[in-house]
Parts: sequence; C-alpha cells; structure tokens
Amino acid sequence: MAKEATTMASRAIIPFLVAMMLLTGVCNTLLSKYQDLLCVRNCDSSNPDEIERFSQPVIQTAQMFIGEMGCWLVVAAFAAYRRFFPHNAPLLHGGYQHVDSDDSTEVEADDELGRASSVQEEANPAVKPLVPNADERLPLVGWRVFLLAMPACCDITGTTLMNVGLLFVAASIYQMTRGALILFVGLFSVLFLHRKIFFYQWSALFIVVAGVAIVGLAGAIAPNPQAQPLPPVPPPMKDPSILSIRDAAQHVKTAAVTSGALQTILGVLMIAGAQIFTAAQFVLEEWILEQYALEPLKVVGWEGIFGFLVTFVGMIILHLAVGRTDAGRNGYFDMREGWREVTQYRAIAVTSVLIMISIGGFNFFGLSITRSVSATARSIIDTCRTLFIWIVSLGLGWETFKWLQILGFALLVYGTFLFNDIVRPPLKACAPRRKREPLLEEEPIEHM
Repeated sequence: MAKEATTMASRAIIPFLVAMMLLTGVCNTLLSKYQDLLCVRNCDSSNPDEIERFSQPVIQTAQMFIGEMGCWLVVAAFAAYRRFFPHNAPLLHGGYQHVDSDDSTEVEADDELGRASSVQEEANPAVKPLVPNADERLPLVGWRVFLLAMPACCDITGTTLMNVGLLFVAASIYQMTRGALILFVGLFSVLFLHRKIFFYQWSALFIVVAGVAIVGLAGAIAPNPQAQPLPPVPPPMKDPSILSIRDAAQHVKTAAVTSGALQTILGVLMIAGAQIFTAAQFVLEEWILEQYALEPLKVVGWEGIFGFLVTFVGMIILHLAVGRTDAGRNGYFDMREGWREVTQYRAIAVTSVLIMISIGGFNFFGLSITRSVSATARSIIDTCRTLFIWIVSLGLGWETFKWLQILGFALLVYGTFLFNDIVRPPLKACAPRRKREPLLEEEPIEHM
C-alpha cells in the first residue's frame, strides 16, 4: 500500500512539473526578447533611426550561466534535507512504518529502509535530477570535473550566437529555428558516437531542414519591425587604401543591417548555426556521462560555473580589444556600457533577474520531466512551448501572423515526430525491422 501511495504521489506531481517547465521555458524566451526591445539611448528622439535598444548578447549569456549556477542552491537544500531528515522525510520515501524493537530486526529494517529510500528517490520525479545517472560508473569528482568545461564552452558559443540572432527575428521564429538542433545531433551521433540512423530518419532530418528554411523565408518576406533593433545610419565609406579590417567589417555590418529582410536572414542563419555548438555540447555530455556518474543537476551547476568564468574572462578581453575602441563603443563587447545599462535601467535589471530564475527553474523542471516521461511526451512539450511563445508574441503585437510560418512549423513538428518514432513512416518499407537504439543514451540536458 505504501509503495502504491508513493507511486500515485509521484504521478500526481508530473503535471505540475510539466506546467512549470512550460512556464519557465516560455518566460525565458519572451523575457529575453522583451529585454532586446527596451530602449537605452535617445529614447525621446523624434527620429526613429536615432533610438537604440538593449543589444548585449554576451551579458545575456552570462545571465544564463548565473541561472545555471543557481542549481547549486537546490543541491544544497536537498543535501540539508537529507541530513536533518535522513529516514522519515516524505520527499524521499513513503512514510513511517512500525518495526519490532529488537536489534537484529532494527538492523534489517534500517537496511531495508535505506534500499527503499534509494528506490523511491529514483521513483520521485522531483528528486531525479539529484540522483546520479549510474551507480556502477566512476564518480565525476576531482580533476575529472573539468571535463565539463568542454560542453560549457560549446554552450557559450551557441548561446551567444542565439542571443545575437534573437535581436533580429521574432521570438517564435527564434524558437522554431532552434528545431534544427535535431539535425546536428543526428549527424554528430553518427560521426562521433557511431550510432545508426535509418533511411526514414534521414528523410525526417531533411524535412526538418525544409521546415527551418520555410520559417526563415516567412520571416524574411514579412519581417517584423518590432523584432529588430533600429539600425544606425551607415557611416561614409573611407578611402579603401587606409581602411583597416576592423573598420571595413564595421562598415559592412552597419550597411547590411539597413534591410529588415537581411536582418531576419542573418538572425535565422546565426540561430541555426548555433545549433551546431549545442549539438556538440550534447554529444560531449553524452561521452562524459557514459563513463562517469554525476547527478544531472550538478552537471548543470558545474557547467554554469565554468561557463560564467570563461564568459567573464572573455568579456574583459573583448572589451579591452574591441569594446573600448571607437568602432566597438556601445556595441556587443562594450562591457562598461552593458553594465551601465543593466544597473541604470530598472526594467533591464528586473528582467535579468527573472531570466536567471526562469533558466534555473527550467533546468530543474526540465531534468525532472526528462527522466520521468517518454520521448513522445517530451516532443509534445517542446511543441507546446513553441506554440505558447508564438501565441503570446502575437498577442503582445511583437509579430504578425504568417501562413507560411505555419507550413514551416508543421514540417518541423512532423520531421521531429517522425525522427523520434512518434509517427510512423508513410511507407512500410521504410520502417525499421528491429528496434533502433537511441542517439543519446544519456538524456540530453537542455539549458535554455
């Protein structure tokens, strides 16, 4: 009876975890886009070309890693909970049961209670992110922890590129374009992890590529002015004989962003390209966790620490090399200006804190769900997240409705569902005759 009650309680908490995962995931993207739309200079100007908005993708990357480091608070709270409530904690097992008081029975009861606690920890969805991925592997401790710096560096590059891309596209196009991740995860799994992909799965990947291309085309045909920071007027071209590489790059960049369509195409390409680094992050995490055991939430926490340290050092170097120059002033790498904007504008500071909280919550709830539901449910949750972002963006007036975007989104969803065996191939001859192995044995940890 106690076991049945524990199982029922575990199942009852899953809808709450799903709802919180959706809420935090939707809030993360929408808050980031809202932050990009906030004016920071020349806000009272009657000339729209003089108005400048918050454009600090590197600072937004640092915000993400601070949110990931917040996972250590949950780890510490769980450790304290287990220390002060070692056996009778309802979070860990199904209540107190009376046992005989003789010594041998007490020892047996303690052993049984310890085993029950371990089993029920794994059964409780809320505790699964705090349970090691495997008991028979070497623990990921000591110098081995620095292995997680590799996926963290991939995360830095991928997240920064996506943050730059979000400056130029609507939130829904940003979220849909991230669906290209499955393409690179599939390719890298075949190349580096020696997984096998069937013909119908290759077809599914091509469908995903077509969906991403159509979504990008929809944004380029009818770009949303609200989705993009207003571009400055291009400076006059200098004499090519004295033009430095940095000045040339700055001129080309400034001249290129004068078109909304070019901005959208650039944003889509950057977001899609960022999925290469996200896929590399997943494959590196898979390779590490296949050999070592570590609690998933600690993996996120360690990557948050390494990612923030590398990002902070990189911000200083880029500020000294680019940000403080005339060409780089008020740009992506102007660390001093970025800090001024975050501290002086209350809306930016508040959204920064909310983004950190949403990222920390999304990691915890996402890891809980990832290890508690099927791949079908996870794919449906991801689809709902994109739909909610799209609906809210339309309601807020951040973008306009596009029928072509529906076609692209439908292809993305169908290709993803086909690849994950949620829908069957249209031809029976394409269906595999044996059960396929998963691309990533260890469930990938999606950080944002």
